[in-house]
Amino acid sequence: MTGVDDLPRVLHPGAWWLWALGLATAASRTTNPIVLALIVAAAGYVVARRRGDAPWALAFRLYLVLGALIVASRLLFRTVFGGGGGTHVLITLPQIPLPEWAAGIRLFGPVAAEELLGGLYDGLRLAAMLVCLGAANALANPKRLLKLVPAALYEAGTAVVVALSVAPQLAESVLRVRRARRLRGGAGRGVRALRAILLPVLADALDRSLALAAAMDSRGYARAGTTPRPVRLATGALVVAGLLGVCVGVYGLLDATTPRTLGLPVLAAGALAAVAGMLLGGRRVRRSRYRPDPWRPAETLTVLCGAGAGALLFTTAAVDPADLYPSLSPLTWPRLGLLPAVAIVLAAAPAWLSPPPVPSTSDITEGAV
Repeated sequence: MTGVDDLPRVLHPGAWWLWALGLATAASRTTNPIVLALIVAAAGYVVARRRGDAPWALAFRLYLVLGALIVASRLLFRTVFGGGGGTHVLITLPQIPLPEWAAGIRLFGPVAAEELLGGLYDGLRLAAMLVCLGAANALANPKRLLKLVPAALYEAGTAVVVALSVAPQLAESVLRVRRARRLRGGAGRGVRALRAILLPVLADALDRSLALAAAMDSRGYARAGTTPRPVRLATGALVVAGLLGVCVGVYGLLDATTPRTLGLPVLAAGALAAVAGMLLGGRRVRRSRYRPDPWRPAETLTVLCGAGAGALLFTTAAVDPADLYPSLSPLTWPRLGLLPAVAIVLAAAPAWLSPPPVPSTSDITEGAV
Protein backbone atom coordinates (compact mmCIF):
# COMPACT_ATOMS: atom_id res chain seq x y z
CA MET A 1 0.00 0.00 0.00
CA THR A 2 1.50 3.35 -1.02
CA GLY A 3 1.11 6.67 0.69
CA VAL A 4 -0.06 10.03 -0.54
CA ASP A 5 3.53 10.99 -1.44
CA ASP A 6 5.53 8.19 -3.06
CA LEU A 7 8.80 10.11 -3.35
CA PRO A 8 11.03 10.19 -0.24
CA ARG A 9 11.00 13.51 1.55
CA VAL A 10 11.05 14.94 5.05
CA LEU A 11 7.58 15.37 6.51
CA HIS A 12 6.85 18.71 8.15
CA PRO A 13 8.03 18.42 11.80
CA GLY A 14 4.93 20.22 13.03
CA ALA A 15 2.77 17.47 11.54
CA TRP A 16 4.63 14.78 13.48
CA TRP A 17 4.31 16.71 16.74
CA LEU A 18 0.60 17.37 16.26
CA TRP A 19 0.08 13.68 15.45
CA ALA A 20 1.99 12.66 18.58
CA LEU A 21 0.07 15.12 20.76
CA GLY A 22 -3.17 13.61 19.47
CA LEU A 23 -1.95 10.15 20.45
CA ALA A 24 -0.82 11.40 23.87
CA THR A 25 -4.24 12.98 24.38
CA ALA A 26 -5.87 9.67 23.50
CA ALA A 27 -3.63 7.85 25.98
CA SER A 28 -4.50 10.32 28.72
CA ARG A 29 -8.21 9.47 28.39
CA THR A 30 -7.95 5.78 29.31
CA THR A 31 -6.45 3.31 31.76
CA ASN A 32 -7.35 0.28 29.62
CA PRO A 33 -4.08 -1.68 29.26
CA ILE A 34 -5.14 -3.11 25.90
CA VAL A 35 -5.79 0.32 24.42
CA LEU A 36 -2.61 1.77 25.91
CA ALA A 37 -0.48 -1.12 24.65
CA LEU A 38 -1.98 -0.73 21.17
CA ILE A 39 -1.28 3.03 21.20
CA VAL A 40 2.36 2.33 22.06
CA ALA A 41 2.48 -0.35 19.35
CA ALA A 42 0.98 2.06 16.79
CA ALA A 43 3.51 4.77 17.67
CA GLY A 44 6.37 2.28 17.49
CA TYR A 45 5.17 0.92 14.15
CA VAL A 46 5.03 4.40 12.62
CA VAL A 47 8.50 5.16 13.96
CA ALA A 48 9.86 1.88 12.58
CA ARG A 49 8.49 2.62 9.09
CA ARG A 50 9.01 6.37 8.83
CA ARG A 51 12.08 7.29 10.83
CA GLY A 52 15.37 7.88 9.08
CA ASP A 53 18.88 7.04 10.19
CA ALA A 54 19.61 10.51 11.55
CA PRO A 55 20.90 10.89 15.14
CA TRP A 56 17.57 12.02 16.59
CA ALA A 57 15.85 8.94 15.15
CA LEU A 58 17.93 6.68 17.39
CA ALA A 59 16.48 7.98 20.67
CA PHE A 60 13.11 6.21 20.51
CA ARG A 61 14.51 3.15 22.27
CA LEU A 62 15.42 5.34 25.23
CA TYR A 63 11.81 6.44 25.61
CA LEU A 64 10.69 2.80 25.60
CA VAL A 65 13.16 2.07 28.39
CA LEU A 66 11.96 5.11 30.35
CA GLY A 67 8.36 3.96 29.91
CA ALA A 68 9.24 0.51 31.27
CA LEU A 69 10.97 2.14 34.25
CA ILE A 70 7.87 4.23 34.94
CA VAL A 71 5.66 1.12 34.99
CA ALA A 72 8.10 -0.74 37.22
CA SER A 73 8.37 2.18 39.64
CA ARG A 74 4.57 2.44 39.93
CA LEU A 75 4.33 -1.27 40.71
CA LEU A 76 7.12 -0.97 43.28
CA PHE A 77 5.43 2.04 44.85
CA ARG A 78 2.14 0.17 45.23
CA THR A 79 3.99 -2.82 46.72
CA VAL A 80 5.88 -0.74 49.28
CA PHE A 81 3.21 1.75 50.28
CA GLY A 82 0.00 -0.05 49.32
CA GLY A 83 -2.85 1.49 47.44
CA GLY A 84 -6.03 1.32 49.45
CA GLY A 85 -6.29 -2.41 49.98
CA GLY A 86 -8.19 -5.06 48.07
CA THR A 87 -9.94 -8.37 48.45
CA HIS A 88 -7.64 -10.52 46.29
CA VAL A 89 -4.43 -10.71 48.35
CA LEU A 90 -1.54 -12.12 46.35
CA ILE A 91 1.24 -12.02 48.92
CA THR A 92 1.72 -10.79 52.48
CA LEU A 93 4.98 -9.00 53.26
CA PRO A 94 6.23 -8.19 56.76
CA GLN A 95 4.71 -4.83 57.69
CA ILE A 96 7.01 -2.19 59.22
CA PRO A 97 5.36 -0.24 62.08
CA LEU A 98 5.43 3.54 61.75
CA PRO A 99 5.04 6.29 64.39
CA GLU A 100 1.71 7.97 65.06
CA TRP A 101 2.55 11.08 63.05
CA ALA A 102 2.76 8.86 59.93
CA ALA A 103 -0.80 7.60 60.31
CA GLY A 104 -2.34 6.61 56.99
CA ILE A 105 0.98 5.46 55.51
CA ARG A 106 1.71 1.75 55.32
CA LEU A 107 5.02 0.08 54.58
CA PHE A 108 4.69 -3.36 53.02
CA GLY A 109 2.01 -5.65 54.43
CA PRO A 110 -0.57 -7.46 52.27
CA VAL A 111 -0.30 -6.86 48.53
CA ALA A 112 -3.61 -7.17 46.68
CA ALA A 113 -4.24 -7.63 42.99
CA GLU A 114 -6.33 -4.44 42.92
CA GLU A 115 -3.36 -2.41 44.16
CA LEU A 116 -0.95 -3.83 41.59
CA LEU A 117 -3.43 -3.44 38.75
CA GLY A 118 -4.13 0.16 39.74
CA GLY A 119 -0.40 0.91 39.67
CA LEU A 120 -0.01 -0.93 36.38
CA TYR A 121 -2.83 1.02 34.73
CA ASP A 122 -1.54 4.40 35.93
CA GLY A 123 2.03 3.57 34.93
CA LEU A 124 0.98 2.38 31.49
CA ARG A 125 -0.94 5.58 30.86
CA LEU A 126 2.01 7.79 31.77
CA ALA A 127 4.43 5.57 29.85
CA ALA A 128 2.22 5.64 26.74
CA MET A 129 2.11 9.44 26.79
CA LEU A 130 5.90 9.56 27.13
CA VAL A 131 6.38 7.11 24.26
CA CYS A 132 4.08 9.17 22.02
CA LEU A 133 6.19 12.27 22.60
CA GLY A 134 9.32 10.19 22.07
CA ALA A 135 7.93 9.12 18.70
CA ALA A 136 7.63 12.76 17.65
CA ASN A 137 11.19 13.40 18.82
CA ALA A 138 12.41 10.46 16.75
CA LEU A 139 10.48 11.41 13.60
CA ALA A 140 10.82 15.20 13.55
CA ASN A 141 14.11 16.93 12.91
CA PRO A 142 14.74 19.08 16.03
CA LYS A 143 16.76 21.58 14.02
CA ARG A 144 13.82 22.16 11.69
CA LEU A 145 11.64 22.99 14.68
CA LEU A 146 13.68 26.13 15.25
CA LYS A 147 12.45 27.51 11.92
CA LEU A 148 8.83 27.01 13.01
CA VAL A 149 9.12 28.95 16.27
CA PRO A 150 7.31 32.32 16.09
CA ALA A 151 9.57 35.32 15.80
CA ALA A 152 8.63 36.57 19.27
CA LEU A 153 9.77 33.27 20.83
CA TYR A 154 13.02 32.70 18.98
CA GLU A 155 15.07 33.09 22.18
CA ALA A 156 13.04 30.52 24.10
CA GLY A 157 12.80 28.38 20.98
CA THR A 158 16.58 28.14 20.83
CA ALA A 159 16.69 26.75 24.37
CA VAL A 160 13.86 24.31 23.64
CA VAL A 161 15.56 23.01 20.50
CA VAL A 162 18.83 22.51 22.37
CA ALA A 163 16.93 20.65 25.11
CA LEU A 164 15.18 18.43 22.56
CA SER A 165 18.57 17.60 21.04
CA VAL A 166 20.01 16.22 24.29
CA ALA A 167 18.50 12.72 24.08
CA PRO A 168 19.37 12.21 20.37
CA GLN A 169 22.92 13.41 20.96
CA LEU A 170 23.35 11.06 23.92
CA ALA A 171 22.04 8.15 21.86
CA GLU A 172 24.41 8.93 19.02
CA SER A 173 27.32 9.34 21.44
CA VAL A 174 26.63 5.94 23.00
CA LEU A 175 26.65 4.27 19.60
CA ARG A 176 29.85 6.00 18.56
CA VAL A 177 31.67 5.11 21.77
CA ARG A 178 30.51 1.49 21.65
CA ARG A 179 31.58 1.19 18.01
CA ALA A 180 34.98 2.68 18.83
CA ARG A 181 35.45 0.25 21.74
CA ARG A 182 34.67 -2.73 19.51
CA LEU A 183 37.18 -1.53 16.91
CA ARG A 184 39.81 -1.28 19.67
CA GLY A 185 39.04 -4.76 20.93
CA GLY A 186 37.22 -3.75 24.11
CA ALA A 187 35.51 -6.80 25.59
CA GLY A 188 34.23 -5.45 28.91
CA ARG A 189 30.53 -5.68 29.62
CA GLY A 190 28.11 -4.72 32.34
CA VAL A 191 29.40 -2.59 35.22
CA ARG A 192 33.01 -2.86 34.07
CA ALA A 193 32.21 -1.27 30.75
CA LEU A 194 30.07 1.49 32.30
CA ARG A 195 33.01 3.66 33.27
CA ALA A 196 34.71 3.18 29.92
CA ILE A 197 31.53 4.22 28.10
CA LEU A 198 30.02 6.84 30.43
CA LEU A 199 32.92 9.31 30.55
CA PRO A 200 33.50 9.45 26.76
CA VAL A 201 29.75 9.76 26.18
CA LEU A 202 29.44 12.70 28.55
CA ALA A 203 32.52 14.38 27.10
CA ASP A 204 31.29 13.90 23.52
CA ALA A 205 27.79 15.18 24.35
CA LEU A 206 29.28 18.23 26.10
CA ASP A 207 31.52 19.01 23.14
CA ARG A 208 28.60 18.73 20.71
CA SER A 209 26.41 20.96 22.90
CA LEU A 210 29.13 23.62 23.08
CA ALA A 211 29.60 23.45 19.32
CA LEU A 212 25.84 23.87 18.79
CA ALA A 213 25.72 26.83 21.19
CA ALA A 214 28.70 28.48 19.46
CA ALA A 215 27.11 27.96 16.04
CA MET A 216 23.83 29.51 17.17
CA ASP A 217 25.61 32.44 18.81
CA SER A 218 27.57 33.11 15.62
CA ARG A 219 24.30 33.29 13.71
CA GLY A 220 22.74 35.81 16.07
CA TYR A 221 20.34 33.62 18.03
CA ALA A 222 19.28 34.63 21.56
CA ARG A 223 20.21 38.30 21.07
CA ALA A 224 17.84 41.02 22.17
CA GLY A 225 18.59 43.35 19.27
CA THR A 226 17.11 46.86 19.31
CA THR A 227 13.72 46.00 20.80
CA PRO A 228 12.86 48.42 23.66
CA ARG A 229 12.74 46.94 27.14
CA PRO A 230 9.03 47.83 27.80
CA VAL A 231 8.04 46.04 24.59
CA ARG A 232 10.03 42.96 25.55
CA LEU A 233 8.46 42.93 29.02
CA ALA A 234 4.94 43.31 27.65
CA THR A 235 5.54 40.63 25.05
CA GLY A 236 6.96 38.23 27.62
CA ALA A 237 4.11 38.85 30.05
CA LEU A 238 1.45 38.25 27.41
CA VAL A 239 3.11 35.12 26.05
CA VAL A 240 3.77 33.59 29.49
CA ALA A 241 0.26 34.38 30.73
CA GLY A 242 -1.22 33.03 27.52
CA LEU A 243 0.75 29.79 27.69
CA LEU A 244 -0.22 29.31 31.33
CA GLY A 245 -3.84 29.81 30.35
CA VAL A 246 -3.47 27.27 27.56
CA CYS A 247 -1.98 24.74 29.99
CA VAL A 248 -4.80 25.28 32.50
CA GLY A 249 -7.42 25.08 29.75
CA VAL A 250 -6.00 21.87 28.32
CA TYR A 251 -5.93 20.35 31.80
CA GLY A 252 -9.53 21.40 32.33
CA LEU A 253 -10.55 19.75 29.07
CA LEU A 254 -8.68 16.51 29.77
CA ASP A 255 -9.76 16.15 33.40
CA ALA A 256 -13.48 15.46 33.66
CA THR A 257 -13.54 16.37 37.39
CA THR A 258 -12.57 20.03 36.92
CA PRO A 259 -15.18 22.80 36.52
CA ARG A 260 -16.17 23.63 32.96
CA THR A 261 -15.03 27.23 33.41
CA LEU A 262 -11.42 25.97 33.58
CA GLY A 263 -11.71 24.24 30.22
CA LEU A 264 -12.60 25.90 26.94
CA PRO A 265 -12.98 29.53 28.24
CA VAL A 266 -9.54 29.57 29.86
CA LEU A 267 -8.03 27.84 26.83
CA ALA A 268 -9.51 30.43 24.46
CA ALA A 269 -8.39 33.36 26.64
CA GLY A 270 -4.89 31.94 26.97
CA ALA A 271 -4.61 31.35 23.24
CA LEU A 272 -5.70 34.92 22.48
CA ALA A 273 -3.19 36.37 24.96
CA ALA A 274 -0.37 34.21 23.56
CA VAL A 275 -1.18 35.15 19.96
CA ALA A 276 -1.32 38.85 20.90
CA GLY A 277 2.08 38.62 22.58
CA MET A 278 3.59 36.82 19.58
CA LEU A 279 2.21 39.38 17.13
CA LEU A 280 3.45 42.26 19.28
CA GLY A 281 6.93 40.83 19.60
CA GLY A 282 7.14 39.59 16.05
CA ARG A 283 6.76 43.05 14.55
CA ARG A 284 10.27 44.05 15.60
CA VAL A 285 11.98 40.74 14.84
CA ARG A 286 12.91 40.09 11.23
CA ARG A 287 14.03 36.64 10.27
CA SER A 288 14.52 34.97 6.92
CA ARG A 289 13.90 31.28 6.24
CA TYR A 290 15.95 29.20 3.87
CA ARG A 291 13.87 26.58 2.00
CA PRO A 292 10.79 26.55 4.26
CA ASP A 293 9.12 23.21 4.87
CA PRO A 294 6.06 22.69 2.63
CA TRP A 295 2.69 21.66 4.01
CA ARG A 296 1.12 19.12 1.68
CA PRO A 297 -1.80 16.66 1.87
CA ALA A 298 0.38 14.08 3.65
CA GLU A 299 0.91 16.52 6.53
CA THR A 300 -2.80 17.23 6.78
CA LEU A 301 -3.68 13.54 6.82
CA THR A 302 -1.06 12.84 9.48
CA VAL A 303 -2.44 15.55 11.75
CA LEU A 304 -6.02 14.37 11.16
CA CYS A 305 -5.03 10.82 12.12
CA GLY A 306 -3.67 11.96 15.49
CA ALA A 307 -6.57 14.33 16.12
CA GLY A 308 -9.06 11.66 15.09
CA ALA A 309 -7.59 9.15 17.55
CA GLY A 310 -7.91 11.62 20.40
CA ALA A 311 -11.44 12.65 19.37
CA LEU A 312 -12.62 9.03 19.19
CA LEU A 313 -11.46 8.33 22.73
CA PHE A 314 -13.15 11.51 23.93
CA THR A 315 -16.33 10.23 22.31
CA THR A 316 -15.88 6.80 23.89
CA ALA A 317 -15.56 8.40 27.34
CA ALA A 318 -19.01 9.94 26.86
CA VAL A 319 -20.66 6.93 25.19
CA ASP A 320 -19.20 3.90 26.98
CA PRO A 321 -16.59 4.79 29.63
CA ALA A 322 -16.34 1.13 30.71
CA ASP A 323 -14.27 0.49 27.58
CA LEU A 324 -11.68 3.02 28.75
CA TYR A 325 -11.62 2.51 32.52
CA PRO A 326 -11.67 -1.17 33.56
CA SER A 327 -13.20 -1.67 36.98
CA LEU A 328 -10.94 -2.58 39.90
CA SER A 329 -13.74 -3.18 42.39
CA PRO A 330 -14.97 -5.66 41.35
CA LEU A 331 -12.18 -6.80 39.06
CA THR A 332 -13.17 -7.01 35.39
CA TRP A 333 -11.25 -8.01 32.29
CA PRO A 334 -10.37 -5.05 30.04
CA ARG A 335 -11.96 -5.11 26.61
CA LEU A 336 -11.39 -3.39 23.31
CA GLY A 337 -14.42 -1.52 21.99
CA LEU A 338 -15.18 -0.51 18.43
CA LEU A 339 -14.33 3.19 18.73
CA PRO A 340 -10.95 2.58 20.47
CA ALA A 341 -10.11 0.00 17.78
CA VAL A 342 -10.81 2.55 15.04
CA ALA A 343 -8.70 5.09 16.95
CA ILE A 344 -5.75 2.67 16.95
CA VAL A 345 -6.08 2.18 13.19
CA LEU A 346 -6.06 5.95 12.70
CA ALA A 347 -3.02 6.29 14.95
CA ALA A 348 -1.05 3.80 12.82
CA ALA A 349 -2.27 5.16 9.45
CA PRO A 350 0.66 7.64 8.97
CA ALA A 351 2.88 4.59 8.48
CA TRP A 352 1.31 4.36 5.00
CA LEU A 353 -0.05 7.86 4.40
CA SER A 354 3.20 9.74 5.02
CA PRO A 355 6.10 9.78 2.55
CA PRO A 356 9.09 7.48 3.13
CA PRO A 357 12.12 9.00 4.86
CA VAL A 358 15.21 10.30 3.13
CA PRO A 359 18.83 9.44 4.02
CA SER A 360 20.26 11.25 6.99
CA THR A 361 22.88 13.13 4.96
CA SER A 362 20.33 15.02 2.88
CA ASP A 363 18.10 15.44 5.94
CA ILE A 364 20.86 17.10 7.90
CA THR A 365 21.79 19.31 4.96
CA GLU A 366 18.24 20.51 4.44
CA GLY A 367 17.64 21.01 8.16
CA ALA A 368 20.81 22.97 8.86
CA VAL A 369 20.11 26.14 10.77
